[in-house]
Amino acid sequence: MRSLAAQFLGFTLAALLIAQAMTFVISWNEHSKALDAAAKSEFFSRARTMTRLVNAAVPQFRQQVLTASETGDSRFWISDRDAADTPSWRLEAVRQFTRPLENYVDLVRVFEGGTAVAQIPSAKKVASSNHDEDWKTPFQELWALPQPVKYTYFEGARGYGMVVKLDDGRYLNTAFYVKQDSWWTSTSLSSLVLTAAVLAVIGVLIGNRIAHPLKSLARAAEALGRGENLPPLEEKGPEEIRRTASAFNQMQARLHRFIDDRTKMLAAIGHDLRTPLTTLRLRTEFVQDKDIQQKMLMTIEELQSMTEAAIAFARGESTEEETRPIQLEALVGSICDDQEDLGHAVTLISAGKITYRCRPDGLRRAVRNIIENAVRYGDEATVLILQTVHSIDIVVEDRGPGIPDEMREKVFAPFFRLETSRNKQTGGIGLGLAIARAVARQHGGDITFVSRDIGMRTIISLPRHDEGESGPAITSKRWSFATAVKLSRRRRQASPASS
Repeated sequence: MRSLAAQFLGFTLAALLIAQAMTFVISWNEHSKALDAAAKSEFFSRARTMTRLVNAAVPQFRQQVLTASETGDSRFWISDRDAADTPSWRLEAVRQFTRPLENYVDLVRVFEGGTAVAQIPSAKKVASSNHDEDWKTPFQELWALPQPVKYTYFEGARGYGMVVKLDDGRYLNTAFYVKQDSWWTSTSLSSLVLTAAVLAVIGVLIGNRIAHPLKSLARAAEALGRGENLPPLEEKGPEEIRRTASAFNQMQARLHRFIDDRTKMLAAIGHDLRTPLTTLRLRTEFVQDKDIQQKMLMTIEELQSMTEAAIAFARGESTEEETRPIQLEALVGSICDDQEDLGHAVTLISAGKITYRCRPDGLRRAVRNIIENAVRYGDEATVLILQTVHSIDIVVEDRGPGIPDEMREKVFAPFFRLETSRNKQTGGIGLGLAIARAVARQHGGDITFVSRDIGMRTIISLPRHDEGESGPAITSKRWSFATAVKLSRRRRQASPASS
């Protein structure tokens, strides 16, 4: 239940079940008391009526009167002796209930072809229940007849038994039994299922109505993190969702405006710096000392190169390149082929065809900068493309001196160089790693360094998307690196000229 619609539906159904349980707990006790009171009232009313009727009837017709008065939940019989102990009388009541009714019409059998289930008390429950209860005498207000009477319960409080002494000295026995239906009936079950189905449909509709804008917002946020320029989100749905979409649109507009303003500012600075640099270059022509003149020209050229590189770096970050799916192996392979054409020892080991959605020119620039650094400082490079559970990694291994741990974050700063001579031939301007990290982070990834026994491993981690990627996922990087090294050595042994 990770989705919003599933959780909303689960909470709704849980609330329904809890509400139904609470309603049952609260109302069932009162319901049971009301049923018991109604049954007891009916029992005494029938007993009084039968007592009057039997006393008034001719003795030879009394049995017919009793038989005609019996129902599915009541039995009447006359005995010559008084019932002394309650256990024996209760078992006799059970036997009387097993006797079929002579005047009963089975409507279930007549209209539906089945047989109605008779309400018969359980002999086992009758024998085990109420065993310590004796006969009781009702209040006179409740009985309101001159004949002596006593009553008892059986099978808990579901059955009532009464013995009335008639005017002729015989005893009228009355048994009344109502088997309470379970609260969990087919009707209640059907009602609960129907209510749950209606709530489920409503919950799914509401959950999807809320979740759809949130899914769009999540996709847009992920795409924005990869540097894609998206149209504004449609502001619809509940008030909170509309406000969230509006805030996201404003944030996206502010980010793009900030980048555009920064790029324009740097372009303006670069334009304004050209004039004083040109003036300085002209003034160096009047310097008589050739050594000082040459040093001044080199400084001016360095300033001009740094200014143009900074402007190019800023423009590269703000370039609105279209994001599209590419074959990642083909892109990295073309960079490796270019390096091999230049005489560098570069080996590519791929995990197979991988389709990845990115900005190809920016990613090409980042990978090329990393590989160029590897061959510049380590004379050779092994490039490996891996798929993990959450990322796609472009790994570049070299055999160079590596980067000290305390300097691994500083090397990403613009114009920072470990090599302090500022010579372009040995270290460049110092923007290669800054550009590579900027591109990786624009795609939602990053660049990390891992030390090796000899050399260093540079990893460009790119986040995996839900669509578009293919190829086997490798969950063990250590195994992949070891395999890469073995394959690299085999290839070098097979083609020595490539090294």
